[in-house]
Amino acid sequence: MKILIAEDEDDIRRLLALNMKKEGYEVIECKDGIEALEAFKNQEVHLALLDIMMPNMDGYEFTETLRDGHCEIPIIIVTAKEELEDKKKGFSIGADDYMVKPIDFEELILRIGAILRRSKIVNDHKITIGNTV
Repeated sequence: MKILIAEDEDDIRRLLALNMKKEGYEVIECKDGIEALEAFKNQEVHLALLDIMMPNMDGYEFTETLRDGHCEIPIIIVTAKEELEDKKKGFSIGADDYMVKPIDFEELILRIGAILRRSKIVNDHKITIGNTV
């Protein structure tokens, strides 16, 4: 599974990438939304982790661009913006989850796993329980 990380702060982006790689994910690192959109053109991405406050194209605009283009990959916003209005905006434009920094990496890994499981069910159009599909 390939995770795109769009975060303008180098230390945070590297730390997120390191933790994702430890869990066995392939990682694409981007410094802003424009770089992230370019990455989408060239690679298959299974989930995006993104900050809101980035230069050139912020996380809200990036999410809206993907959703306007009918891209349904899971998006988790990881940001310092903690007000309810920020969370409402994130979810209303199409984010699947929203975490406020500082984050607990173990919790983030659990959320990623849960979202990817649900995404697979939707994409495969099937639910398997034992031998029953």
